[in-house]
Amino acid sequence: MLILLDIDGVMVPNSNWKRPEFEDDGFPRFSSKATNSLQKIISETGAGILLTTSHKSNYPIKKWRNIFSTRGLRNVNIQKLRTNTLHLNRKEELIRWWNKRNEDHFVIIDDDKTLNSLPAPMKAKLVQPSATVGLNEALADTAIQILKS
Repeated sequence: MLILLDIDGVMVPNSNWKRPEFEDDGFPRFSSKATNSLQKIISETGAGILLTTSHKSNYPIKKWRNIFSTRGLRNVNIQKLRTNTLHLNRKEELIRWWNKRNEDHFVIIDDDKTLNSLPAPMKAKLVQPSATVGLNEALADTAIQILKS
């Protein structure tokens, strides 16, 4: 099981009027609500994380594990999409991943509105937080249902 995870607008809610707070590692702090919600999904499903965020190629996996650990998410299996050398948009990246992997037990957690036009089988696995709110418990429950179906 995989959680295809965006960061900005999901783990770090966006605010036009306020700059995000940063941890000592230089990466933005995750909201506590989003952290607790993601932990709930992982705890109840055993799912790993596949980073789809535009930040994915900025750090090696070991650094990503440290980033998540610093924010309270420890012992999480983290992978990332390949570097986007073709400059695909998020929708195209996800479709390309799905066509190559054909993985059925996944959920996409992303605030990108262009994902509303994903092919139906993928769109059925989309959980879309409001970018200003981020991941919350109700959305976590939806993600859990998708992963368990």
